[in-house]
Amino acid sequence: MGSYTILIGLSLAVILSYLFDLIARATKVPSVLMLLLSGIALRQAADYFEFTFVAPKVILEIFGVIGLIMIVLEGALDLKITREKFPLIRRSFFAAVLMLVVQSLAIALILHYWLGVNFQSCLVNAIPLAVISSAIAIPSVAGLTGEKQEFIIYESTFSDILGIMLFNFALQANFGQGMSVATFGLDVIAVAFVAIISTAALIFLLDRIRLHVKFFLILAFLILLYSVAKNLHLSSLVLVLVFGLAVNNAEQFMVGPIKTWFNPARLTEELHQLRSITAESAFLIRTFFFLLFGFSITVSKLMSPQLLIQGVLIVAALTAIRYFYLRFIAKTDLIPELFIAPKGLITVLLFYSIPQQHLIGEVSENILFIVILLTGVLMMVGLLMSREEPVIGEY
Repeated sequence: MGSYTILIGLSLAVILSYLFDLIARATKVPSVLMLLLSGIALRQAADYFEFTFVAPKVILEIFGVIGLIMIVLEGALDLKITREKFPLIRRSFFAAVLMLVVQSLAIALILHYWLGVNFQSCLVNAIPLAVISSAIAIPSVAGLTGEKQEFIIYESTFSDILGIMLFNFALQANFGQGMSVATFGLDVIAVAFVAIISTAALIFLLDRIRLHVKFFLILAFLILLYSVAKNLHLSSLVLVLVFGLAVNNAEQFMVGPIKTWFNPARLTEELHQLRSITAESAFLIRTFFFLLFGFSITVSKLMSPQLLIQGVLIVAALTAIRYFYLRFIAKTDLIPELFIAPKGLITVLLFYSIPQQHLIGEVSENILFIVILLTGVLMMVGLLMSREEPVIGEY
């Protein structure tokens, strides 16, 4: 395949993604679903014309990791922290914790009794299916306003971070023992310390560097810190969240002597361009990620009745638990909050991170696709039922 042919394909993918934005605004069908289905259609066309292209999982992982960083950063750059919002932040945090833990345990029990596999492996496979994808949820609620939008942004971001932490916890050999809990606690303290130090360094660079290319330099440092922390088995997504929140709330965090080192007013001036670059980068990465993921799906395997039953059962369990929490514990609105808990990029990333000894043959990429598709449809229904006019074209 020639270089110009590849460039034509990449350009068409980006143009197609923007067209999906326009279609989604009119039809209320999330763009991510159209991208996934386009990837499957491309796979069918490739098979028909006997064109062989295997997308290595490492490419999907790289796109996914960079996309996840961009998405969380994009969401954090839109969040303002004030004393009045502390109750909302606390409520969304506890919602993310409770639903993540309960849903993970519920799915793990379903897999355990259905397939007869040991519970730890079932939990490792269940956690990716319980995590809410901020890659889909955050842009999908752009048309909502007030606490509804902010609750979903905070909840999905917390769900991503806590999901990674719980996933790492479940992978430990001494899972469920006292030593495992102690290790988990030390990891939380370590990542909090690293987040504060690295955020201060990154903001210092953003404030002092006067080069025109500094934004991608900052993003490169952010990806570097994320990757190093990930290799140390720390919840590195916290670094991204803390940096975004600190930059967007510079005037509140940088008071007293700290102002001698940082200039909040100058940071505010840089914020608009940082948001724009982050949003555009996230758009490109997510476009190629979901197209490649759809391309990796084998349609013939999706037709399995058992696969469809498993996918529907998992989504039904997730939705029932979410309904119980919102209705009887949080005692809050059900529309659209009940339906906006999509699975996506983070689900795929965590699944690809499962060690060989914990892989379950019956739980495959095809089940991930079914769950992503069904939760995406539910999200579309929820936004359509909402009284506010949602903008779900962007993903």
